[in-house]
Amino acid sequence: MVKEDKATWKSNYFMKLTSLLDEYPRIFIVNVDNVGSKQMQNIRAEMRGDATLLLGKNTMMRKAIRGHLDSNPNLEKLLPNVKQNIGFVFTNKELTEVRDKILANKVPAAARAGALAPVSCTVPAQVTPLGPEKTSFFQALQIPTKISRGNIEILSDVELIKAGERVGASEATLLNMLGISPFTYGLVIEKIYDDGSMLDPEILDITDEQLRASFMQGVARVAGVSLAINYPTVASAPHSIVNAFKNLLAVAAVTDIEFEEAKMLKEYLADPSKFAVAAAPAASAAAKTEAAPAAKEESEESDDDMGLGLFD
Repeated sequence: MVKEDKATWKSNYFMKLTSLLDEYPRIFIVNVDNVGSKQMQNIRAEMRGDATLLLGKNTMMRKAIRGHLDSNPNLEKLLPNVKQNIGFVFTNKELTEVRDKILANKVPAAARAGALAPVSCTVPAQVTPLGPEKTSFFQALQIPTKISRGNIEILSDVELIKAGERVGASEATLLNMLGISPFTYGLVIEKIYDDGSMLDPEILDITDEQLRASFMQGVARVAGVSLAINYPTVASAPHSIVNAFKNLLAVAAVTDIEFEEAKMLKEYLADPSKFAVAAAPAASAAAKTEAAPAAKEESEESDDDMGLGLFD
C-alpha cells in the first residue's frame, strides 16, 4: 500500500472533518489525556453506529472550522474550546445515551510522578507485604504504622493524594509498592455543542422532575408579583378568579343576592347546627383512628404483664 503524502493527508482530513460538521448537529468535545491507543480502539468500537470519534492537531481543527464558517457561522463557538489534547465525538443520537457510552470505557492506571491527580486517593488501613526496612519510607510520608508479624501495618486511613494536585515521586512509589492503581482514565467531556448552542456536560444530569419543579417555582413567583402589582397574567388568573369568587360569596352572605354556588353558604349561616352535623362524621372517623393505636398499645402492655411478675 502506497503511503499518501502529507498534503494529500491534510486535504483528506479537512474533507472528513467538514463532512462530519455538516452531517452531525451534536458534538462532544472530549479530553483524551492518558488514553492509550488500545483503549481508543475499544472506545471507537463501542460507539460505532451511534457516534464517530475524530482526533487531530488543534491547528488543523481550527483551520477546518474557520474554513467552514461561511456554511455554518455557529461553528465559531467551537473555536475557543479547541485547546489542549482534545477530540470531537459527532452524533445525532440522544446526548445522554452517547454520554454514558463515552464515560463507560475507563481503565485503571497506576499513579505516575508529576501527573495531575483526577481524583483523591486514600490508602486504607491494612497490613502491607512490606518489611520493617521500609518504615522510614512511611515516616517520611507521615503515615502512622507499626510492625505486625514482621510486616508493616498502616494504622489508619490516610489521604495520600488530593484531586487536582500533582503526584509526588514518593507517593507514586508507595502506591506502586502496595499494588494500588488509584486512577481511572478515559475520555473526559469538556463541552457539548448542540446545533449552535454550547452546553456544560452537567446539564445532562438534570431530570424532568427538576425541570418541572423549577418551572413551577417560576410560575409561582410570576403569580405572586402579578397579584402584588395588580397586573393580570396567565399565572395569576386562577388566583384572581378564586379571590373574586370569595368576594362574591362574602357579598352574597350579607345581602339578598342569590346564585347557585352561594346557596350552601347561606343554608349554613341560616342554620348553624348544620355545621355540627357535617363535622360529626369527620370527628368520629378521627377518633376511631386515634383509638386504634391506643387499643393496640394497651393489648401489648397486658401481654407483657401476663405471668411475668418476679415475685408472683
